[in-house]
Amino acid sequence: MDGVTEVSRAVLVTGCSSGIGRAVARTLAGAGWTVYASARRPESVAGLAEDGCRPLALDVTDEESRVAAVDAVIEAEGSVGVLVNNAGYSQSGAVEQVSLEDAHRQFETNLFGPARLSQLVLPGMRAQGWGKVVNISSMGGRLTFPGGGYYHASKYALEALSDALRFEVAGFGVDVVLVEPGFIRTGFSDAAATTIADPAPGGDDPYAAFTAGVLASTRDVYRRGLLARLAGDPDDVAEVVLRALTTAKPKARYPVTASARILHGLRAVLSDRAWDSLMARQFVQPSRASG
Repeated sequence: MDGVTEVSRAVLVTGCSSGIGRAVARTLAGAGWTVYASARRPESVAGLAEDGCRPLALDVTDEESRVAAVDAVIEAEGSVGVLVNNAGYSQSGAVEQVSLEDAHRQFETNLFGPARLSQLVLPGMRAQGWGKVVNISSMGGRLTFPGGGYYHASKYALEALSDALRFEVAGFGVDVVLVEPGFIRTGFSDAAATTIADPAPGGDDPYAAFTAGVLASTRDVYRRGLLARLAGDPDDVAEVVLRALTTAKPKARYPVTASARILHGLRAVLSDRAWDSLMARQFVQPSRASG
């Protein structure tokens, strides 16, 4: 990479088959950026070619796929100028009931995938003295809802990793930005409902009422009530990503939607006990009586 003379601003976006990733790819391409829109299944992003994107196969949990995707962009553009780590999902369920296999899978997608892709693109960014790593986190990287322990843990970890990386690469001309969406109207809630942990064997499930409540809350919060009115759309996130890329000195964090800003504010002022009390009004708290 020592021979890099031209600054590449080519963008690699992960998880573009739907939702936020798809909106980010379209928005950046529409603004004139060279965008490589990636997903595990190439057919799911083929239509983005009509929006000016370059579809690319990429499974963020597979090393061969990660290396091949980054190498493809480097071969065509010289280096990856911008990495948008968007691919992710939510594993729901009580901590006791989520298998460690499922927990590992959650972290492979939400944390280790972005970490490894960052490792792969940073040499090129450093060599050209310019680059942006944008990690799509969540308001759930700074607060926790019951029933989402492993999801929140993965996002808290992504935030910590980003904070460390931001300091480490700033001197090379590379910015690291966290985007923290609140409630976004996508298929996220339905997907989260399909990843809820299986109940205890034998029909004796001490978390049955709690799990049912988590499932209902996950679906309803996007469809009705105050928080639903404070939710946003994928395009809201995409516009924030574009703003971060076109700002000379981007912020370290960009909360997106009123729901994120309000809940972050509440969590900052409430004690742990007060937060738990607030959650107890929204979720069935597991107990011997509810099991």
